[in-house]
Amino acid sequence: MTSTLTQGLERIPDQLGYLVISEDGVLASAGDLENDERFAGVIREMVTSACSFHCLGEQIPFRRMSVVFGEHSFFITISGQKIYVVKRQNLIHEPIAV
Repeated sequence: MTSTLTQGLERIPDQLGYLVISEDGVLASAGDLENDERFAGVIREMVTSACSFHCLGEQIPFRRMSVVFGEHSFFITISGQKIYVVKRQNLIHEPIAV
């Protein structure tokens, strides 16, 4: 059964897990990120730090952030008072030999 908080998160291709975070803590989670309060705190801190920087006169702070590693990435979206985090598998392509 899918709640409105996680409605589209399960359908993201190559996703390994997700978190939905509010000021009160983790609202929903699954996969590799299930019940990971420590990681949720790290993400909240990262978003708070990034929101403190304003880009040359822009009034609206960012809405999305990506953190890319070799084998996986974290895609962070801010919507309303919630932070949505999806961990996705990176598709690593072998170089083409010519």
